[in-house]
Amino acid sequence: QVQLVESGGGLVQAGGSLRLSCAASGRTFSSYTMAWFRQAPGKEREFVARIMWRIGSTYLADAVKGRFTISRDNTKNTVYLQMNSLKPEDTAVYYCAADRRPSGLASGDYDFWGQGTQVTVSS
Repeated sequence: QVQLVESGGGLVQAGGSLRLSCAASGRTFSSYTMAWFRQAPGKEREFVARIMWRIGSTYLADAVKGRFTISRDNTKNTVYLQMNSLKPEDTAVYYCAADRRPSGLASGDYDFWGQGTQVTVSS
């Protein structure tokens, strides 16, 4: 059973930084696609970033390009989302997701989800 556990959320001022972690267990993730999504109150869940675990290729949403970075640590089975230059509009619950296939940008593409971690950016 795949388990994803997010951590690292919190309250930060605009312009600040946070690093989210997603600890993955229950499988060998070398063929998986890992992603971060976020959901703000009253809004749909939206794609933030994706990484192909085996080759490390990444893709980020336009809204976060140049500010966020996604990476993984094979030795720790952990995926990270480094968030810099945070804006109030980045406030949301951030979710880690995984899928055993090369997956896209839609939440429906992903079979496994973490419980989410709250990120709040004050102005």
